[in-house]
Amino acid sequence: MGLVSGDIRANDREMRLRRKALLSGWAVGLLLLPAAFAATKVHVIGFGKWMSVQTPDAGEAEKMSAIKIRPLIVDGHVKEYITGAAHEVTDHLFVVRRVFRMNDGLPEDAAPRWQWQIGGWLMVDRVTARVSVVNLPEFDAVSSTASWYRDYVAYCGASDDGKKSFAIVAQLTRRKPVLRKPLATSEDGPRCPAPVWQRSPARVSFEPAGGEKTTFAVRGHVADVVIADEEEEEGTK
Repeated sequence: MGLVSGDIRANDREMRLRRKALLSGWAVGLLLLPAAFAATKVHVIGFGKWMSVQTPDAGEAEKMSAIKIRPLIVDGHVKEYITGAAHEVTDHLFVVRRVFRMNDGLPEDAAPRWQWQIGGWLMVDRVTARVSVVNLPEFDAVSSTASWYRDYVAYCGASDDGKKSFAIVAQLTRRKPVLRKPLATSEDGPRCPAPVWQRSPARVSFEPAGGEKTTFAVRGHVADVVIADEEEEEGTK
């Protein structure tokens, strides 16, 4: 009888240990379940309807111009407002120009005076639904016109005082620009249309107002000026 009682107690103790281990496993599983769901959550990113708004004219501060904007919608919520076409960088990353409302009211005004302003660029990740600001060196929201190719962006940057212009090529993965070269400046200040890209080999051309066309070859993290003879030689191939 003593042996039987000992076996029963041992079996009971083993069963209790098994139940405890099973309950502990369930508890850990329940704790990890939300994280598993969060990791596999599919985000929905889309755009709302276009609408027309008024923004200050780039040439005359007192003059207003009409532009088309639309909301950037993430998981059913308006995240930002954007303008223009999006540029697809990869199959899950794209960049787009931001638009926001700024209070233009004076201290003595009784109520805010909201005014639409064109801002910089946003990068959107379709997988994580993260929307982040693209920091472009010396990019001027009023005078700079960006031209995208792959993960590179070319534009004419402006100095802080607005009197100097630079040929800028930046890359999304790098803080410092791939290219920063002074450009000729006209009497009206820095003026430069959107740079023009070409592929195979990757090159970008700047042609500022009052200056000559300059072409740069972009190779990885560096850019070199292309001599006119090289352009003519490749054009005959």
